[in-house]
Parts: sequence; C-alpha cells; structure tokens
Amino acid sequence: MLVVAATHGNERCAAWLLECWLAQPSTLVNPQLDLALEYGNPAAHAINRRYVDRDLNRCFSAELLRGSCGDVAEVVRARELLALYGPGAECPAAVVLDLHSTTSAMGNSLVLYGRRPADLALAAAIQAKLGLPIYLHEGDASQSGFLIERWPCGLVIEVGPVAQGLVDPAVCRKTQLALEVALEMIAAAWRGELPLPRRLVVHRHRGSLDLPRRPDGTALACLHPLRQGRDWQPMRSGDPLFLGADGRMIPYVPSAELAGQTVYPVFINEAAYGEKGIALSLTSREVWPVEEPWVEDLSRGLQRGCPL
Repeated sequence: MLVVAATHGNERCAAWLLECWLAQPSTLVNPQLDLALEYGNPAAHAINRRYVDRDLNRCFSAELLRGSCGDVAEVVRARELLALYGPGAECPAAVVLDLHSTTSAMGNSLVLYGRRPADLALAAAIQAKLGLPIYLHEGDASQSGFLIERWPCGLVIEVGPVAQGLVDPAVCRKTQLALEVALEMIAAAWRGELPLPRRLVVHRHRGSLDLPRRPDGTALACLHPLRQGRDWQPMRSGDPLFLGADGRMIPYVPSAELAGQTVYPVFINEAAYGEKGIALSLTSREVWPVEEPWVEDLSRGLQRGCPL
C-alpha cells in the first residue's frame, strides 16, 4: 500500500501526520499491511508552496509522463513515484491513498476520479463505516492527470477547512481516522471479508463555475456569505451565489443541462483553485446499488499486488 502526503506542499496536516508515523510507526493503526509512506512533493513541502513548477496532482497524464518535460520538477517527481511504486516497479503498490486538505468546508470526505470498480468498492466500504460524502470527479477534460489514476486502485482523502500552511489537530485526527478505516477495509478485502453495503451515495461532478470577471480577468464579485462554507448543501435556481462590489446579490442561474435540478456545490472558494478559474464545483447527488463485481475487482487487484 502506498500512502502519499504533501502532494501539495502547503497542505501541512497530512505531512505532519507522515512525520509522526515515520518517527513512531505505532501511532498509525495498521492491520498488518505493508505500507510505503511518501511525501508526494518534498521540494514544494520544503518551501511551503503548493508546487514548484506545476501542480503535481495534474502531472500523471500519459502525455506529460511520456513528453519532454524533463526540467519540470513535478513531472520528474511523478516519474520517480511511478518508478518506485507504479505498476511496472519491482514491487508495485496495489492501492494508493492520497491525503489532502482543503480551505473549503468539505469536512472529512473522499474523492474518486472515474468509476473504476475497485475504487467504488473501497469507497463504499469506507462510507458504510464512517458515512463520509464522496465527490466523484469525471467528465472534465480541463482537469486530468491525477496521481491515483496511475495505480489500479486508489482514492483521495480530503479534509477541511484548514488554511494553507497550517497544521490543524482536528483535521489531522479526521485524516488519520479515514486512513485507518481505509486500511482496515483493504485488509478485509485481501482476506475476502470486505463488508458489502447495499448502496453507495455519490456526488457526481456536473461542472464548475468561476467568479464573474471583467474583460481583464479581475473579479467582479466574491462568494455570497450565504453560500460560503455550505459545501454538500443543496443549491437551486435563484439562490444567492455571488456578491458584487456594489452589494448586489448575484443568484445562481443553472445551465440548460442543469435546469430544474438541485445541485450540491463542493470545493467552495478553495484557495488553490482561483488559478484554475474555479470558484466552486457543482454536483448531483446520486444513490447507486453496490455491485458484487466491484468487490471482486478489488480483491483480484490485491492478490496481484505484493504480499501483505
């Protein structure tokens, strides 16, 4: 199992936990798994910045990994991690767990990229134990190259809110709890004893919105105070969304595709997403039946990996 902290160098909570675990391994409850603990972006962590040259969590696309970006620090690091633990390594990781924090009020949550059966099985088992909300990111060509996509199974543990560069003990506790339950579920799947819930609740990505902007790119408005901090909460047409400099409320107006639907915003006002033109992302809440082949796919993947 590969556990990664500080994929973003200024997300300090998971990095602090990693330091504690390396100093005292007994502080991480581990159900007999062979764990590799890695700083995702140690260079960015050392200078307390999200990244050095570009976002590491967008550097795992096949195009970048095979390209000529030899001097881009994060592409070099992505190749190093794959050489150490990727599918072609001497002892590849069966599962990768990527630990993140956010300035948004996401609480303790999980993030999946796409619908790989093994990922869905693991997420469903964790959700059944802890009740964590799940953000399913898919169908967004502008956002790709995520770390966990390069391993057969993986998920992101995302906890917030916490300021960039700050270690918050409450966020650390929530991160460790989610990680330990994930490890417990992986061990159960290895033994063929993964508890199978009947349903999985996901918040499926339906698009992102930016702040209203002038032609020169400067913001015309900020998030409305009635929307700030309300991640996972419903939003309907006409609800307050932005607040102009003149004090005018700017309501949410859905696209034609989302007309008449209730959406559930996530990553509201995430500080790092301003450069990506994202003020919040919209999701639809869906309930799926859990399928037995998901668990079978996870178990097969673990059997193909290194011995636990």
